[in-house]
Formats: sequence, structure tokens, C-alpha cells
Amino acid sequence: MDVKIEKIDWLFLLLCLFVGIVAEEAFFRNQIGISYFVFIVAFYALFFWRFRSYPFTHQRFGYLLLISIWLLSAGYFINDTALFYALNTLVIPILVIFHLVLITSPKKINWNHLLFIYYIVRRLIDGLRYSALFTKYIAKLFKQGDNQKQFEVWKKILIGFVISVPFLFIILNLLISADAQFGKLLSGITTLLNFNDDFVFRIVIIVIYTFLFFGFFQSLLQKNMEVFSKESTLKPISVDGVIALTVLLLLDLVYILFVAVQFKYFFSGTLGDGYTYAEYARRGFFELLFVTIINLSVTIAVIYFTKSSLGHLKKAIRIALTVLVLSSGVILVSAFMRMMMYEDAYGFTFTRVLVHSFMIFLMVIFAYTLVKIWLEKLSLFHFYFIASLIYYTGINVVNLDMIVVEQNIARYEATGKIDITYLNRFSSTGLLALIELYEKNRNVQGLEELLKQRKEEREFLKSSGWQSLNLTRSHAYEKLGELDF
Repeated sequence: MDVKIEKIDWLFLLLCLFVGIVAEEAFFRNQIGISYFVFIVAFYALFFWRFRSYPFTHQRFGYLLLISIWLLSAGYFINDTALFYALNTLVIPILVIFHLVLITSPKKINWNHLLFIYYIVRRLIDGLRYSALFTKYIAKLFKQGDNQKQFEVWKKILIGFVISVPFLFIILNLLISADAQFGKLLSGITTLLNFNDDFVFRIVIIVIYTFLFFGFFQSLLQKNMEVFSKESTLKPISVDGVIALTVLLLLDLVYILFVAVQFKYFFSGTLGDGYTYAEYARRGFFELLFVTIINLSVTIAVIYFTKSSLGHLKKAIRIALTVLVLSSGVILVSAFMRMMMYEDAYGFTFTRVLVHSFMIFLMVIFAYTLVKIWLEKLSLFHFYFIASLIYYTGINVVNLDMIVVEQNIARYEATGKIDITYLNRFSSTGLLALIELYEKNRNVQGLEELLKQRKEEREFLKSSGWQSLNLTRSHAYEKLGELDF
């Protein structure tokens, strides 16, 4: 990879430095809130400026990725869900990298091919290489012409400084221990210079971000990258159709017997003899796990690895796969109903609502897979990825916390039962629910003491930094401050 630096590249480096400062401010100062969205705005403004005349590809799917990225980053400002707060610190960067590599890749590249992952990795490595080569290029500038002697002098000074650091550390600590006045003098000088480890750490972070952005964007501008061709793809694995059909028929037989014998047990809405609600729902969950890991995996494997099967054998495999998918759907519906019974008995939690939403997502996946069995031209991975992206973005946007809170409040109004300890651990949304509950009924056992404790902690938890601004959190702290016990 050659590094050719033009005037615009120096300007771009300065802009990368600015975005690096924004990144450090956004992620290393306070709890992340609106700062993530601010960073995404600055980052994409830099990208679209640098690539303002670049012919983007795969734009329809690129827009879907871009919308998802912006919605997920806005979630840090709008919602306050602990699970997604942690997950999105990983999901958003992955989606950003995927999006940028996708829309700058050649048209002939198929993004739903496994080798596209290799292409992304190549781009990331090229970005690091570009940063390293650019650093070498800067070093050569200092060496050229009349600057050669000056460069050598500064290099020796730097080496001497590095060598002296450990000795100075030991000597200064000994002298400070020996003379308190000397220690006060050094402390005053340090304060005057405003030098601290935190400042050095932030400078290092900014430099790292700057060169990561600069190298990655510059590497994406390189159009001479070798792109994988059809000849470079791996040969597809093939499984004998008779073997696959035998496996499918045995699985189908088990499922048909299972559904036939226990159909009434599945959908009667009553518990079996000797089962508690917890055991009943837990069995439903493991059925769901079995469906996702075994049935869906087997179905996908058979679809992809038996493409060479023809004629009556191919039709028989399709029928067997259809039976497997439909049986999986029946078990999935059963698990869904069991979870509803469990929620009616014990209330709603974030995990239970999340599992419910995941079951609905799986029903969509199975429905598409059923169509794919009979229409070979459809792409499973293409649909699975897009559906997963929409599902994940959707559950971030709809605010599952609020759904759980509303269901628990409704259950309290109907039955008088509520778990205030769980809502207290929930999030700012849970705190708002407790405040709402207290305003309606101040006689709930333990609620007033719990809110008093939260109010005492309010000033310690409330951050003054703009980075952590969050609508739900701010509203909860405001309502908490208004409470008069």
C-alpha cells in the first residue's frame, strides 16, 4: 500500500483530530447519554465530507443500516435500559464498520456471502497499515534536508527522557520521603503546570482515535484492493440426500407423536398433574431453545447441503422439511402460551417480555424458512440478517422497560400485587413507576422508605456532564426531587 499525501489529506487529518476529541469527550468523561448520538453525528459528517464525490454502492441496504445506527445511538439519549446500554457499545461499532465497508465496496461484491467478513477484516487491517505508513512518512519529512541534524537531536533527547523516567520516579519518591518541604514544592509545581496522569491518558486516547479514523477512511478510498472472485470462493459442502431424508423423517416422527399425544396438554391453558407454574414455563423455554438450536439449524443445514439432490428425492426432502418447520411452529406457540400463563401468575419482567418478543421474531424466521424450502431463489442469510437488524433496532426503540412497567402497574391495579424491589433494580423507568405508584397509593409496604433512600442517593448519581444527558434519567431525577415525604 502506497501513501500519497496531498494538501486535502492534512486538512482531513485535522478533522480526524477534531472527531477524536469528540470521541474522547463522549466516551471517557461521564456516563454515556446524548454524547453517543453527538459522536455519531460528528463521525458521519466527517465521513460524508471525505467521501462527498465517492460513488457509493449497495445504497438501499446501506440506508437501512444507517437508520438503525442512528436509532440505536439515539437510544442512549431517549431510553435507559441497562442491557442495551451494554450491548450497543459493541453492536453500534460493528454496524458502523459494516456499513462503511459495504457502501464503499465494489458493486460486484455480494455482502451476504461469508467471504464479505474476510473483506471487512482486510479493510480494517489496511486501515492500521495506512496509519503506520503515514507515521513513517511524517518521520521521513523531519529527516529530509536541513532537518536531518535537528531530527537526530530531538530523537536523542526523547530517548534520554525515556531512559531517565524510571530513575526520576525512584529518586523523587525518596527525596519526597526524606523532606516534606521538598514534597510540597513539587506538589505546587505540578499543580501550577496542571499536569496529571489523566491528562496524558486523554491525549493518548485522542491520538489513537485520530489515527484509527484517518487510517480507516483513507484505506476505504483505495480502489485497487483485490476483490474475491467466484473462483476464490469455497466449494460448497454436499450431504447425501438419502442420509438427510432419513434424519428428517426420524425427527418428523418424533415431533408428530409429540404434538399428537400432547396437543391438548399444549393448548388447554391448564397445568399438567404435578407441575408448578415455574416448571411449566421452564419446560416451554427449553422447548423454545430446542426449536432454535436443533430444528432451525437442521433445516438450514439441509437446505444448503442437499442442493445436489434432484427429482423425487428433492421433493421428499422438501416435504420432510415442511413437516419439521410446522412442528417447530406448534411447539413455539405452546412455549409462547406457557410463558403467558407464567406472567399471569408471577408478573412481568424484562427477561420474560424479551423472550416473548424473541418468540414472535422466531415465528417470522420460521415462516420465511418455510417459503424458502419451496422457492430456492430466496436467500436465507439475506433475510435473516435484515430481519435480525430490524428486530434488534425495534426492541431498542419501543422501550421494553416501559412495557414491563406498564404491565406491572396494570397488574397491581387488578390484583394489588407488585414487586417494588424488582422495579427498584430496573432502571430510571422503574424508578418512575415507583414514583407513580407512590403518588397513587402511599400505603404500599416499604415503598416510602425505598424512595427516601433513592432521593438521598440522587445527588450522587446525578451527573453534571452534558455527555450523560438522558431524557428518561433526567425525568426520573426531576420527579424524585419533587417528592415531599
